[in-house]
Amino acid sequence: MASPAAPPGLPDGAPSTLAFVESPVQLLNVLEWAYVAPGLDASAVTVVVLSPTDPMSRGQLRRMAEYARQTGMALRWEEARGGSAAPLHTVRALAPLLRTARRVVIGDPFSRYVQLLLTLTRARELVVVDDGTATMEFVDLLARGRPLVRWHRDGRSGPRDLAFAPFSSSARRRLTPGAGRRVELFTCMPIEGAPAGVAVTTHAFAWTRASFGPPAVAPGADLVGTSLVETGVVDEDKYVAAVRSLAATHGARRYFAHRRENTTKLHRLAVVTGLQIVRPDLPLELIARRGPVGRTVLSFPSTVVHTLPLALSGTGVRVAVCEIDPAWLTATASPRAQGFLTGVTSTARDVQRVRGEGATG
Repeated sequence: MASPAAPPGLPDGAPSTLAFVESPVQLLNVLEWAYVAPGLDASAVTVVVLSPTDPMSRGQLRRMAEYARQTGMALRWEEARGGSAAPLHTVRALAPLLRTARRVVIGDPFSRYVQLLLTLTRARELVVVDDGTATMEFVDLLARGRPLVRWHRDGRSGPRDLAFAPFSSSARRRLTPGAGRRVELFTCMPIEGAPAGVAVTTHAFAWTRASFGPPAVAPGADLVGTSLVETGVVDEDKYVAAVRSLAATHGARRYFAHRRENTTKLHRLAVVTGLQIVRPDLPLELIARRGPVGRTVLSFPSTVVHTLPLALSGTGVRVAVCEIDPAWLTATASPRAQGFLTGVTSTARDVQRVRGEGATG
């Protein structure tokens, strides 16, 4: 889709708002932000998809891109990871847009791609939309002036980390409010201690609730998967045992796979638990809102324990979170892992806390 005509004062074809997304949830949250942003004309927004490589994420992004187009936004799909030359090609192609955009919206401040692109922008307004529970970690690190490194990393720096450090530091400075630079955080996460000057806007899934549902509510439970095994945080055997326990205790019938879960683990879960494995074609908030959905939705500590109660508000669906036993963590899990996961659980609102029995030992 071609970019809309530029607002007065901008070069022809330049968007006044440029958004960068790398996941379906980030694109959903750009739509949510645009829906409630005062006086925003969606036709002045260009969304740049820095496409991931895994098929499930790409498929969900293409579905979400159609919704974005329906609002009037322009979409630009970049094969940002399509070979060794792709990053350089992508950065060069996007540089003119970055230099002219008045506002830049990002979904993942931890992304090296995004951090590199931020060094090229002259925008005086930066907006960070939710990228799940990573938003909580971002605010904490920004407030303390710490490097923007994901919580599940083990803290060891390699040559690539050291080489990229100047770009990361520059991005952190640009995400810090200053003279003539406004920073907004659009979030549904429980945020404490936001840096001075950061404008926090509440995200309540208004677009999702206006666009979908209410869903049909079915007896029994649905279980939401997590990629904690794939990221090396939780032991696979302990995780499978916990899922089996939860399914048996709560009468779960379906398992909604996280887009990063590998097929071998999912096959094992299906055999061991008897659950129907579902690969969602949209972010879970939209899947649940469209329905049908179980009367109880069970999840491990993740974004959905914060988002689903909002998306399903008024439907009578109960969201429950299974706490992570420290014995489930791998030997290589980051020292920050348990504290972060506990924080995700303890700060979740309107959810019940349950245990996955039989997974220890």
